[in-house]
Amino acid sequence: MSIFTYETPSEKPSKLIPGEKIAEFQAILSTDVHEEAKALGDGFAVEIETRFFADFEKAGDQMVHVSTFCVIGDMVYMTYYANVEAAAEDPNHQRARFAFCPLADPSNMTVYDIQAVGDTCSGLPVNLVYDTIFAQKDDDTLILLWTAKVGDRYYRLYRTYTISTDTLGEIGVNRFRVGETEYDFSTSGIQNALTENGFGYKTMYSDIGIMQKFTSRTEHGETWYYTGTYSGDFNAIIKSRDFITWEFVAQPDFPNESKWENAVYVIGDRCFYFVRQHDHTGYGFLTVYDLVKKTWETPVLIGDSQSRGDFICYEGRLYLFHAPIDREHIGIVRIDTEHIANSRVVLQAHMHTSCFYPFVQTFHNSLYAMSYTVNRQHIRLGAFDPKIYFEE
Repeated sequence: MSIFTYETPSEKPSKLIPGEKIAEFQAILSTDVHEEAKALGDGFAVEIETRFFADFEKAGDQMVHVSTFCVIGDMVYMTYYANVEAAAEDPNHQRARFAFCPLADPSNMTVYDIQAVGDTCSGLPVNLVYDTIFAQKDDDTLILLWTAKVGDRYYRLYRTYTISTDTLGEIGVNRFRVGETEYDFSTSGIQNALTENGFGYKTMYSDIGIMQKFTSRTEHGETWYYTGTYSGDFNAIIKSRDFITWEFVAQPDFPNESKWENAVYVIGDRCFYFVRQHDHTGYGFLTVYDLVKKTWETPVLIGDSQSRGDFICYEGRLYLFHAPIDREHIGIVRIDTEHIANSRVVLQAHMHTSCFYPFVQTFHNSLYAMSYTVNRQHIRLGAFDPKIYFEE
């Protein structure tokens, strides 16, 4: 029996939302920062290198990219995607990867291929593989999630990993829900579900992404996990109770030129949102969606090289990690959660290596860690002491 379901096309007319320059904004945070922020950045770049933990790619990998990690017990878990055939980010030759090692011995690395181009899935060829992440369902279960073009359609797929038995589950397909309409989580599934419920969408192309930072909110006695989803210029907030079926929440309703990854972080009834834009803009934008009033705040522009950002919360304060100048720089912005226009740059670091797509989480011994891609050749994990950078 196929894991894919038949999709009834919506008979309603689709609405394409054009990308347009942001017409109104509250403030601009430029990349021209004060010397204190640069000095603090210099220290951060040194510390990340000094507290190097491990590279998680497999011997023979020619290209690796897009990391997600967490620490459970005495183990570090990581996902990414890899190309073993050429040193290129090329979904025609990629595979979804899952790796883990003990905190005490990072050289003792276990690496699994979750799915690779050339495999079959429900009798159909796997033609492309892309963004690979994971979520921690409980102390013994991880949900591994990735994008694959199976046959002629992009899907978000998943399989479980049970820690206690070192077991990978069968491959399944994620679901995308808008109102009472539910389809497979595919490009056409997103479009048809939105159209059926009267929503427009921006131009979608290439793969489908789900962001790997999950924050929770209790609704009617149930825990929901929020994150971002994207395909091309389309970006939206989604939520799930099980990391398998995802519900559409909202997409920015003001003119913007968004593209690709959108960072999402929920605090109470407010959903903080940062997304890159098309290259010519020079800025990503920060905004907030009110989950009760269902309204968006006027955005703040943040100087960005159009890379992926990530939020963390430390001691009740929200911070944004992003690439302000290029992918050899890390910027950290302290978000004023009451008035985002008052957000400020904490540091701007010129890293000692390229530092693509930072992902930040708690690590161990009161440290945090950042996983990132070094020139698409290494999936690297380095630690830092948050007290140095985030104390008032």
